Amino acid sequence: MDAVKVYGRGDTEVRALDGVSVGFPAGRFTAIMGPSGSGKSTLMHCAAGLDTLTSGSALIGDTELSTLDDRRLTLLRRERVGFVFQAFNLIPTLTVAENITLPTDLAGGARDDEWYDALIDVVGLRDRLHHRPSELSGGQQQRVAVARAFAGSPDVVFADEPTGNLDSRSGEEVLRLLGSTVRRTNRTVVMVTHDPVAAAHADEVVFLADGRLVDRMPDPTAERVLDRLKDFDPRTLGASAGGTSASGGQAGAGVRS
Repeated sequence: MDAVKVYGRGDTEVRALDGVSVGFPAGRFTAIMGPSGSGKSTLMHCAAGLDTLTSGSALIGDTELSTLDDRRLTLLRRERVGFVFQAFNLIPTLTVAENITLPTDLAGGARDDEWYDALIDVVGLRDRLHHRPSELSGGQQQRVAVARAFAGSPDVVFADEPTGNLDSRSGEEVLRLLGSTVRRTNRTVVMVTHDPVAAAHADEVVFLADGRLVDRMPDPTAERVLDRLKDFDPRTLGASAGGTSASGGQAGAGVRS
């Protein structure tokens, strides 16, 4: 809670996060939006344990990330967190099946065959398991990346502009997949995006500006999100942020920052 992230010192100091308190509930799909430099990527990185806060706290479930040493933080990211990036980050020499199970295989853990089998059906890749990434479309490659993110049965999956390299049709398929996976597996997805159409697939959108939480929008539509983004004006942000920066959702098994 009250997450603060400061880069630099003195004249070069930048407050990327300035007292943000927000929850990402279990079983929900949340989008983070805001102008360039608003702190949305910093929030995601700190919530995922990829970066550390200057002050405040970041939790996954009841685990406070700042209490973990490097080894335990690595284990937490491996066992309880999944990632989907704009670049698919697939290993070109591995098959679809091998790419999906790669994190579990590297961790040396036992694969949950029932979970894996159900996941293959959710992402619709059963007829592509023995193909390599070069034999797939961009949308199919991103579906592999989504399956890989969920393969270890994580508490939360963080998606950073997951449709940025896709055409509109493929992007729509991946977004529907993320939403349906949340509902069918009761996992949490947190997505950073600049696209109102992508954000409309989420259950809620949280808006950042100048490192502060300035608004939340349940049941978003692309039109409402676009209208809200048009309202971002540096001259009005100070007034609009004052009453909302400390608001937060119930975290459940999700993440609080």
